[in-house]
Amino acid sequence: MTKMISLTSLFVGFLITASAQVVGKQFPDMVAETVNDKKVTLPTDVKGKFTLLGLAFSKKSEDELATWFSPVFTTFIQKTTGQMSTFNYDVNVYFVPMFTGINAAATGTVKRKAMKKTDPQLLPFILFYKGELKKYKEELNFERKDIPYFFVLDANGKIVYATDGTYTDEKMEAIEAVLEK
Repeated sequence: MTKMISLTSLFVGFLITASAQVVGKQFPDMVAETVNDKKVTLPTDVKGKFTLLGLAFSKKSEDELATWFSPVFTTFIQKTTGQMSTFNYDVNVYFVPMFTGINAAATGTVKRKAMKKTDPQLLPFILFYKGELKKYKEELNFERKDIPYFFVLDANGKIVYATDGTYTDEKMEAIEAVLEK
């Protein structure tokens, strides 16, 4: 039992260290597209306010990325009125499925499916990246392809927080804490 706890602690420590390695770095330039083929250059086009980016580069990681859609939409995108209106955040939010290698050819098909199957309110917050992955794997410490990676950028495009994996309330609370500073 002690070995299991030690291994779990070591793994959690590794994940925190891997995420911490990118905090303080400038987010690397990335050109992505909306479902309507409008180009968005990250972080250039989002400078001026905080930005939350969720990146996924495999089918399994896209499934985990989807666990974030509803809570992120509710917390950061959907505008509230009345008593809850003081809890609105002024933050850019983008979910970015990344298509690389042979999968890059499927980008158009995936965009068309997204237009049909995704809630229209969420579509403006989904960007599609098609291109090389090596640069991002190296600069953003993508260790595993089967999980999504999340980054909070400050107003200048610098990474101020990073996490990965399936949505949890604890991860959301940590993101909110960074945005409330």
